[in-house]
Amino acid sequence: MSQVLKVEKVESFIVDIPTIRPHVLAMTTMSTQAMVIIRLLCSDGVEGLGEATTIGGLSYGQESPESIKLTIDSYIAPILALCDPSRPAAVMAAIGKAVTGNHFAKCAVETALLDAMGKRHGLAVSELLGGRVCDRLAVLWTLASGDTQSDIEEADKMLEQRRHRAFKIKIGKRPLAEDVAHVAAIKLAVGDRASIRVDVNQAWDEVTAKRGMAMLADVGVDLVEQPIPGTNRAAMARLKAMSGIPLMADEALHGPSDAFDFASSGCADVFSVKIAQSGGLSAGKAVSHIAEAAGVALYGGTMLEGGIGTAASAQLFSTFAKISFGTELFGPLLLTEEILAKPLTYSDFNLILPIGAGIGVSLDEDAVAAFRRDRTVRSIVTFPKALEV
Repeated sequence: MSQVLKVEKVESFIVDIPTIRPHVLAMTTMSTQAMVIIRLLCSDGVEGLGEATTIGGLSYGQESPESIKLTIDSYIAPILALCDPSRPAAVMAAIGKAVTGNHFAKCAVETALLDAMGKRHGLAVSELLGGRVCDRLAVLWTLASGDTQSDIEEADKMLEQRRHRAFKIKIGKRPLAEDVAHVAAIKLAVGDRASIRVDVNQAWDEVTAKRGMAMLADVGVDLVEQPIPGTNRAAMARLKAMSGIPLMADEALHGPSDAFDFASSGCADVFSVKIAQSGGLSAGKAVSHIAEAAGVALYGGTMLEGGIGTAASAQLFSTFAKISFGTELFGPLLLTEEILAKPLTYSDFNLILPIGAGIGVSLDEDAVAAFRRDRTVRSIVTFPKALEV
């Protein structure tokens, strides 16, 4: 008699963690980060962890922490009850047929399935995705206080601590001349000690972007991220053709189909790969293959995830043959509190990939309990025990 492997329980919950300082973006200012955590308990006793995190609720994209949790509990959990969790690709295909879009929710579920599979077989998720080519990933830091002197002091501190030597500056909220002056002052202060990039978060129109990118080139900026709305692909192609600075697509990329369209249309020099925005680790891997085939450089993006999402992203990015512009996996460092039993290790300008099966991390249950939004009411979906055949 053999036991059919089943998902016995799905638990999802939101944790709210304060940030170490206000994080100023073009569309919002963050002082806390809300993360949706999912646990899948399988009938063989293996538990898989996943995370879905957005930026600023609905100000960044089409999913919010609350909608992600609702989608998982009401629409995905019943599908998981009917599937074999030892076959993540088949499970995700079944979910894809029943649930349109909702990439962040799907990413959390796939992460949990792969985490459980890795634990089941004693393998890191990177090995399930083809195998890692590196054990550490260069990590930049975002300067997003909005205050020039504070950002310079923060950059100097990060360089002195050997934590980051590439910095992304959030702009687009102020007039163009003020933004460029802000960036120029920071670049002048750090000089050749660090790479300076900017992220406009789609705040400019094409005319402003043409002027802005030329001005930013003059002050020594190395990369411009998503200066205009990603839906305006023709304008992105024109900006790429005229600019002396590499142009990176970010909000415009929602999975392999977008990546193929951008690559074939010549709309970007660099792709920011985000597992949540892509729809999961497998979709993120497909985005990387399209970029590599088209000669588009890669960058490991983030949704400012906590430890689980960051570890999952690192497992994928470690399998890329080359990440020309490094990664942005600093999310846990932006938070005042740690919810992992063992924090991720940042050393000598890099994130060190966690060692162990699955995504390589586990939760600090006391910390989770302290920051759960539903401290009194718990949301757990339990299924019947596995059948014997």
